[in-house]
Amino acid sequence: MSLRIYNTLSRALESFVPIEQGHVRMYVCGMTVYDLCHLGHARSMLAFDVVQRWLRVSGLKVTYVRNVTDIEDKIIRRAVENGETIRSLTDRMIAALHQDADALGIERPTHEPRATEYVPQMLSIISQLEEKGLAYRTEGGDVNYAVRKFAGYGKLSGKSLDELNAGERVAVQDGKQDPLDFVLWKSAKPTEPDEAKWQSSYGTGRPGWHIECSAMSCALLGETFDIHGGGADLQFPHHENEIAQSEGAHDKQLAKLWMHNGFINVDNEKMSKSLGNFFTIRDVLKRYDAETIRFFVVRSHYRSPLNYSDVHLDDARNALKRLYTALSLVAAEPVTIDWSHPSAARFKAAMDEDFGTPEAVAVLFELAAEVNRSQSSTVAGLLKALAATLGLLQADPAAYLQAGATVDAAHVEAQIALRAAAKAAKNYAESDRIRAELLAQGVELKDSAQGTTWTVVQAGA
Repeated sequence: MSLRIYNTLSRALESFVPIEQGHVRMYVCGMTVYDLCHLGHARSMLAFDVVQRWLRVSGLKVTYVRNVTDIEDKIIRRAVENGETIRSLTDRMIAALHQDADALGIERPTHEPRATEYVPQMLSIISQLEEKGLAYRTEGGDVNYAVRKFAGYGKLSGKSLDELNAGERVAVQDGKQDPLDFVLWKSAKPTEPDEAKWQSSYGTGRPGWHIECSAMSCALLGETFDIHGGGADLQFPHHENEIAQSEGAHDKQLAKLWMHNGFINVDNEKMSKSLGNFFTIRDVLKRYDAETIRFFVVRSHYRSPLNYSDVHLDDARNALKRLYTALSLVAAEPVTIDWSHPSAARFKAAMDEDFGTPEAVAVLFELAAEVNRSQSSTVAGLLKALAATLGLLQADPAAYLQAGATVDAAHVEAQIALRAAAKAAKNYAESDRIRAELLAQGVELKDSAQGTTWTVVQAGA
């Protein structure tokens, strides 16, 4: 394969060869479902949606697992605050997650395990760690991981143990032998609801956050698999702790390659619920169509920080309209991509170099410019086919360009006919008047050899 991927573990681009020929096994950390997904979550889901799509385009079978964390402190707290069961809250949030992801054209993963379905597997790993002296029980009933007893700790984050600090979800508690130790099993608190409690040989309790992903990934993909992904914020402590747990228990490398997507920033700060600077996917969808949001995310490289603002989303919408305008000029001929075609070859080279979507999108604009010049249905077909690998440009061009119109389509078409008649009569002043009047109403006309089409713009633009 010609595909190269940046491996966070080695800090280098590596040629990608699946462990099992022709089959990629990929695990991506999903959402903690106590609230609606925000645009930062969308970025991670979209990044790995593009990854799995391109792996399939490259002729590989992909088993893609993206988990759901449905038991965790924030979930318990929110359910209690709402006066509802944990299951009611998580079912509702998972349904909302699917709704939002589907709207953005994010394909469903092969498996979407819930953490609560894998508690026996978590307890099995904890038992193995205890047998190997890597886990210990506390007087309070918790079971902790002994970080300093795992020789490889810190290899993903690239820091020594003395440099590392306990992460935001790893509160230092009494009974820890070291501040870096993290909880594998939490003893039940009397105030917590019964549905947050499981029976175990360690007493009644529930799993820690990190052990959940170790159990789900290994159960569904094996003890060693190809790709583990997630947001850059998960690199430490979550992914570092997953490595310690899984490799400590199984004496095998957990994932051959680690991928991390960059943040979406607002005013140069990471978008997050804890900072209160987040925009939910559905809030943004009230102002922008789903494909504009997808394009906004996809046209930037998955590892780069991405700044959120209305200006950037407006720019994405206008850029996407330019691509659809080219496709509106001629009926795109259905094509099977010939990867030896110069444009297709450049597109593939970009995607094969760590999923280089900015360069791939640039190829789409080159093809759009060629469609504008030649009005070739074959070139339009190639444009549409390449864009499909990114989940873009599959809507009807006219319908997309006219979406959101506040004027009656029949009225616009009647005005276009009147304008054509005026031009035929060489009454160019009237022709210009009709064009200007429609533009003031938010409708822009585009003339081509095939006739006149129209698109929606901001009124008065």
